[in-house]
Amino acid sequence: MKKLVAMLLSAILLSALLLTSCGTETASEEQTDAVTKATTETTEATSESESETESESTEATTETPEASEVKILVAYFSCTNTTEQIAEWIADYTGADLYEIVAADPYTEEALAYYTGGRADQEQSDDSARPEISGSVENIEDYDIIFLGYPIWHGQAPKIIYTFLESYDFGNVTIIPFCTSHSSGIGSSAENLHSLVSDSVTWDDGRRFSGDATEDDVIEWVESLDLPESEASKMSEVGIFNFETKTVLLNSGYEMPIVGLGTYSLSDEECAVSIAALLEAGGRLIDTAYMYGNEAAVGEAILSSDVPREEIFVITKLYPTQYSYAAEAIDDALERMGLDYIDMIILHHPGDGDVEAYLALEQAVADGKVRSIGLSNWYVEELEEFLPQVNITPALVQNEIHPYYQENDVIPYIQSLGIVVQGWYPLGGRGHTSELLNDETIVAIAEAHGVSSAQVILRWNLQKGVVVIPGSSDPEHIRENLDLFGFELTDKEMEAINALDRNEKHDWY
Repeated sequence: MKKLVAMLLSAILLSALLLTSCGTETASEEQTDAVTKATTETTEATSESESETESESTEATTETPEASEVKILVAYFSCTNTTEQIAEWIADYTGADLYEIVAADPYTEEALAYYTGGRADQEQSDDSARPEISGSVENIEDYDIIFLGYPIWHGQAPKIIYTFLESYDFGNVTIIPFCTSHSSGIGSSAENLHSLVSDSVTWDDGRRFSGDATEDDVIEWVESLDLPESEASKMSEVGIFNFETKTVLLNSGYEMPIVGLGTYSLSDEECAVSIAALLEAGGRLIDTAYMYGNEAAVGEAILSSDVPREEIFVITKLYPTQYSYAAEAIDDALERMGLDYIDMIILHHPGDGDVEAYLALEQAVADGKVRSIGLSNWYVEELEEFLPQVNITPALVQNEIHPYYQENDVIPYIQSLGIVVQGWYPLGGRGHTSELLNDETIVAIAEAHGVSSAQVILRWNLQKGVVVIPGSSDPEHIRENLDLFGFELTDKEMEAINALDRNEKHDWY
């Protein structure tokens, strides 16, 4: 599966960036796809911070990728909040750190009154004025780009900006100034600042924003700068479903499809047929497990297809009986599947030795055998106990989720940790699928959109931010289960399905 440009994830790997102002499967398919499947699907856990080129990402690697090191700071001085708003928009869009330049002696309205001989007038007419700043930026040498914002006072930057620039050794940083003003351009206000720092600093052209500037105006300007993407900006995209690419960015730095195929209960022959149908229809996510007994068939189907290996995202699972020899079990899975690496391995459900088994998964990430790791059938209490004991935050947690068992308290909690949620038994599970697909609320919504009940349920999951992996051995159903992007459920329809929750779990995990 195509990998995004890797992010700066070292921190994740070791523990769980103006106005005069300042300042479908069908019922039968789901049945065959479920039952022990409940023990299934957890998705990638956190890991590797890789920085490969696009061409390099098409090859398996045994080295931990290097991290991107672009770091951005937005530093601003604001008194009437106009500059502050612009700065916040820039920081939100770029994922930059935000620092407010605050005067040790705050400016009052009287001090800011123009042409009264007040403090601001005096400072702006005194070349040597350097108002004292309260606080400082730590490790400013770590930043590659600094946006510097200020209001225009008497056609120039306030002298407190001079104080800021003379307080640091910026090294080879790039400074991008922006100002807020009724009408003055940034022109000489920015140029006059250049001499305050060393020649190693690069200055980009600045931009003036009027008091009625909108967020769209600011974003358009920032986009025109063609900045390298910062770590924080990339991380802000983690867990956000992209309905155009049909993928989600994991906290491990890899993209994963948001719709795929579950292979629980599929025999070797059925696996071959199902995976061929999935790949032919454009699907690229395949979920298997040691306990399914079909890892070898899955690997053979992948390697015999015409689809490049790097475009396919493969998930498998270690069962609790393997936790005591997890490192060996990982190697066994690679050998059975005939793959150089596995996109994600997850622990099937809690059990004795699960922490030690997860630490073995972490080592497999470091060794380049596995790209992402995760958990299956872990809920809030289990996660609260488990996560402090490991180093890499799971990239994915896979739990039972369907309209009759919605986990509305669990899903937001998992997502708040930067972990993607994946649902097994999306259509209710063995013995319950028919009832769910014939639920009058779901049937009515399906008829309104001209789609199947299964498609409505799967789309409901996607709009809740839940990845789905319905299982099927029927090529027609597999194609239907992938066809979820030509319609969208309304808020009212989502609410109607949400109201079906019975807290009715259909398996024991």
